[in-house]
Amino acid sequence: MKVDFTRWLPAIAKDSYRKTALSVVGVAALGGLALAPTAAAAPVTTGPHQGAVAAIDLATGKTAGKTAGKTAGKAAGKTAAPARHEDQPIESGLTTGSATGKPPAGKPSRDELIPHGVEGAQSRVPLDDAQLANARAIVDAAKKTGVGDRGAVVGVATSLQESKLYNLGHLGAYNDHDSQGLFQQRPSSGWGTPDQVTDPEYAATAFFTALKNVDGWQNLPLTAAAQTVQVSAFPYAYAQWEEQAADIVQQIW
Repeated sequence: MKVDFTRWLPAIAKDSYRKTALSVVGVAALGGLALAPTAAAAPVTTGPHQGAVAAIDLATGKTAGKTAGKTAGKAAGKTAAPARHEDQPIESGLTTGSATGKPPAGKPSRDELIPHGVEGAQSRVPLDDAQLANARAIVDAAKKTGVGDRGAVVGVATSLQESKLYNLGHLGAYNDHDSQGLFQQRPSSGWGTPDQVTDPEYAATAFFTALKNVDGWQNLPLTAAAQTVQVSAFPYAYAQWEEQAADIVQQIW
């Protein structure tokens, strides 16, 4: 699909530590993966598609979009962190147990994180510091609400689908109704105020509170558990993020 990124207006990406102005040149592609029907029909199996790569580069000040990316960063008082390549560890010094088949000491096993196996082709996106901070907030909320490491995988996968782990503010004319935040929760549907649903801790806690009310969610496939909470127009799209979500949770836990 050809996308004219010049049509997009600036938007606000929020997190619990700061408000960061993020060029919707980046958000357009990242959010488009979450909202477009192609997210479920043609998942990315080796990384973001070409349009998303270009948008990420622009948003983070790399390659030809360097000036545009720096301008967006300066508006918030800092330059956005460069995106990592998907093959790199999500954080320096952290490794998984995939090479030996055993998890690192004190980390949940693959069987605990993905007890039912993955469904369909899996997608991955590179993660920057803002996304990692938001993933940590989700994992922390999973621990506090008692949904455990499996619940954390459901939460991280859901946020990967909904916002690519970016804490998105209102996108104006391009918003999906009034959806905002890591989980694209709608204030008009009772999830909370705009300030609440764009607070990572609140948003994650609200998601996990709703998940705990899903009877037998632990025994459901990830996409079914997530969809019961989110009521998405693309109910099977969550499944494609289960593997990356498990990797993130195993490393952060």
